[in-house]
Amino acid sequence: EYLNYTGNSTLADLRRSNGHDAPYNVSFWGVGNESWGCGGNMTPEFYSNQYKRYAEFCKDYPGTQLKKIASGSNGDDYNWTEVCMKNIPAQNMWGISMHYYTIAGTWSNKGSATDFDESRYFQGLKSCLHIEDLINKHSAIMDKYDPQKKVVLAVDEWGIWTDVEPGTNPAFLYQQNSLRDALIAASTLNIFNDHCDRVKLASLAQTVNVLQSLVLTDKEKMVLTPTYYVFDMYKYHQDATLMPVKFSSPEYSYGGESISSVNASASKDSNGVIHITLVNIDPKNKINVSANMKGENLKQAEAEVLTSQKFNDINTFEQPDKVKPSLFSDYKKNGNNISVNLPPMSVVLITLK
Repeated sequence: EYLNYTGNSTLADLRRSNGHDAPYNVSFWGVGNESWGCGGNMTPEFYSNQYKRYAEFCKDYPGTQLKKIASGSNGDDYNWTEVCMKNIPAQNMWGISMHYYTIAGTWSNKGSATDFDESRYFQGLKSCLHIEDLINKHSAIMDKYDPQKKVVLAVDEWGIWTDVEPGTNPAFLYQQNSLRDALIAASTLNIFNDHCDRVKLASLAQTVNVLQSLVLTDKEKMVLTPTYYVFDMYKYHQDATLMPVKFSSPEYSYGGESISSVNASASKDSNGVIHITLVNIDPKNKINVSANMKGENLKQAEAEVLTSQKFNDINTFEQPDKVKPSLFSDYKKNGNNISVNLPPMSVVLITLK
């Protein structure tokens, strides 16, 4: 009522007295947050009943229809999703959330945001890619109760979490942002786009100065992080139509473990322009990716790349442009065939018209 009511009431009038005459028109509405832990330490049975109780009093006001989002699971807590999907009617919620953080170590030893070796680099990328397994398994549970996919899986907290920067307030969770984090962001966004039938909302934690930020500030100074540039490159997927991509990737192996070196996603916008985002997480090897765009009439191609010499390269107030996109030319287009040589540790955006 305070945020959205256009009429006169105690709360709407309080909003006006606080300096905002017009309603805010907030539509995304979480009913509880992390209710399995710091939001109440509830069981899913208890929470789902609380959701129904409180959601009943989350009212729509003229001009704003609430998209009510149930507090969902902590990572791989599939029972939480099962109970909530079973107990809460699909028509009573717009979405259910999932929180998952990339950790390049353990919760008690997350590691430095900048001072890390290849072992921590590999652990970070492996942890990041695990989110696809979580999405697949939570989506399968949701499909049982909502086969028409009306309920959204809202991944409303994600990103890499490292130890705070030395000398900063631990409660502020301030961490630097490296090329590794850009590769984590790009890989995660590729996964989200490839699962856009369920994942229709995803919120990076967070935007400024906290965890995997897009922007770091110090008084009047500001620097854009490598993750910022990934978001700028990937903005073309939003409101576009997914184009399924099938390919086989070589493996990146370290310490007896292996993960896929390459991940990708593609979409076509309302003007018929195709955007392909490709990530090579292998820190040493260039990888060739070839694609045939059957049925498309492609006349023009252009590309940009985000990469750097070291996986822990960062942007600072003194060197703000160390990790920044540049024009990319190591590809060939022949009719509807395109061949791309992905540099090690790189994010490449291909635009086809």
